[in-house]
Amino acid sequence: MNDYTYPILGLIFAFAERMFALYASLHAVINKRETKALIGWVGLIWLSPLIGSVLYFLIGINRIERRGKEISKKNKIAAVQAARKSSYEARQESYPGCFNLQLANVGKSITGFDLLPGNLITPYNGGTVAYEAMLSAIQAATKTIGLCSYIFDYDIAGKKFIEALLVAKQRGVEVRVLVDHVGSRYSKPSAVEMMRDLGIPVATFLPTNTPFLATYANLRNHRKIMIVDGVIGFTGGMNIREGCLNETETLHPVQDIHFRLDGPVVEHLQNAFLADWEFAAEEELSTEDWFGIPAMAGPTWARGILDGPDDSIDSIRLVMFNAITSAKQRIDIVTPYFIPEGDLVSGLCVAAMRGVKVRVLVPDEVNIKAVKWASMDPISKILERGCEVYQSTVPFDHTKVMLVDDAWTLIGSSNWDPRSLRLNFEFNVECYGEDLNQQMSAVIDAKIAASSPLTLEDLEQRKYLHKVRDGIARMATPYL
Repeated sequence: MNDYTYPILGLIFAFAERMFALYASLHAVINKRETKALIGWVGLIWLSPLIGSVLYFLIGINRIERRGKEISKKNKIAAVQAARKSSYEARQESYPGCFNLQLANVGKSITGFDLLPGNLITPYNGGTVAYEAMLSAIQAATKTIGLCSYIFDYDIAGKKFIEALLVAKQRGVEVRVLVDHVGSRYSKPSAVEMMRDLGIPVATFLPTNTPFLATYANLRNHRKIMIVDGVIGFTGGMNIREGCLNETETLHPVQDIHFRLDGPVVEHLQNAFLADWEFAAEEELSTEDWFGIPAMAGPTWARGILDGPDDSIDSIRLVMFNAITSAKQRIDIVTPYFIPEGDLVSGLCVAAMRGVKVRVLVPDEVNIKAVKWASMDPISKILERGCEVYQSTVPFDHTKVMLVDDAWTLIGSSNWDPRSLRLNFEFNVECYGEDLNQQMSAVIDAKIAASSPLTLEDLEQRKYLHKVRDGIARMATPYL
């Protein structure tokens, strides 16, 4: 090589790197939806030669959304609803007097689904009564059982479910169990492996090769759904693990609420489960046994809301925001994790400023410490505008409920954090009716009465190092 070879190679490499940076920047400009993320990535790409571009293509591209669209292609919810919609049209009744038509119409625009009348929503406060109801439904099943859970531990609770599912299978019931791959790793031995050994059809959702990062893994199926014979449904925030059993001594006790659903809205649960099962297990469950027409059972109008990093991204967040802006009297929120994005924080602040009574209940002790630290920022913002915040005592309260005024109730699996609302697959149910709202109001009032208020003065009295810690944690909010 002559004296000019290395400088020429250097120039070629520098030119190639800049072209690579230009391509990465243009890709970010076209595909990044949030301005802050776009500015951050473009800055990194140009200020960190090669490294910035490589990092962008490794972790900056939203492959979550790309993979999510693969799931949505298999989702036949719209087709199934269209084919069976006439089954309910003949049974439509006039909207109740408490019905907020504008709120309902926006919900339809967001989800694409109609509200279905005639549902009975039964809350179960605590794992003891919830599991008993679920196990009773499994024992009474005659055709099909579809069960989806984020966590399914092989412990006292998990063994009861496995035994009931096995007995059901042995008497001829078609059984399918879907567990998130990360959630299946919370106990050893794995409940998934035990079910496979027993011949129970089970699949895991999106296996990950980085189990050591499981706590912060995204693109998880966080849904909790069970459907029996296509006509009885269960959903909420409750996983299958002994910590939810009130009478059981455990290292990690959890307080939670689950719900039984009877009525037409069960078809929304069933369609969500069947789509997820087909994606994870590559098996289409299309026999008539999986599709029932649930009878009218109660006074509540309801609609299932699918949410995930696919075509349904932001659905639950938009429904929440719509409900907040529609509130006239009160908003009650119970959530284990409270680090909402700016629009939801602003919505709660504006609601409080126009006279709406806003109450937020969060746990005093959170199982993920960094989440509590990061929550101090949004909590301080809503406190400044007149919202009320309460902290519940042990056991850790995993309840996820939102009430607006006297007739609107949101239940399901979503937490108030970006990871849940943008990066995981969730399922909630939007409910219209005074009966359920009154029941949950009584539960929330009792929880708040046993909790301690959190004030701005409390936050201001934090130690300096704690404020620094909380500020640093806030920077990691998208990953928590």
